Amino acid sequence: MSINFSNRILTSILLLVILFIGLYTNIFLFLYLFTITCIISFFEFNNLIKKIYKNERNKIFVINIFSLSYLILFIFSGYKLYNSSLSIFVFVILICIFSDTGGYLIGKFIGGKKLTKISPNKTISGSIGSFFFSLFPAFIFWSHFNYNYKYEVFYLLLISSFLSLVCQLGDLLISYFKRKAKVKDTGTILPGHGGLLDRIDGVIFVLPAAYIIYKIFI
Repeated sequence: MSINFSNRILTSILLLVILFIGLYTNIFLFLYLFTITCIISFFEFNNLIKKIYKNERNKIFVINIFSLSYLILFIFSGYKLYNSSLSIFVFVILICIFSDTGGYLIGKFIGGKKLTKISPNKTISGSIGSFFFSLFPAFIFWSHFNYNYKYEVFYLLLISSFLSLVCQLGDLLISYFKRKAKVKDTGTILPGHGGLLDRIDGVIFVLPAAYIIYKIFI
């Protein structure tokens, strides 16, 4: 086992502990940790943009305004979803975690044809692994609440698959910016992972999508 892989596992465990302490302590701690994570991620994204556009200040300014506005939307969506239903919030986060884990493990151990030139490390097998692993939270959620109807399982699986797709697209979008900036990671704050943005690149897009689904259908 490589040092980088060991660091990745240990960092993931630490992040999960911090995440669930924040989720189940109180809303103020959650909001504090959530906001700090967003601010750090914003500055990591800002550094990417500066490397891509360098002295084009107008473009940097416009992109920063857009990304800051989206950051506010992301924080709002996360807060509203958490405040509406902690169980559903955890369900959504688990989809992202399982989707990322499935993509990493299957892509690493099976490999195969590359998914896209945007991110050379992404493979078709990894993408399939992401979809497959994202279904586990649906069964966990379904069994935990003792749903009795088969159609509810179908909808949970459908939502899990859709959110996994959004998660993967978010990952690819940030990978596109990293490729343009000619960097491997958005930062170095997390050993084995890179920056905070590297860890939440999918979640950034999943939470607003999940909140919209929740408001419309639930």
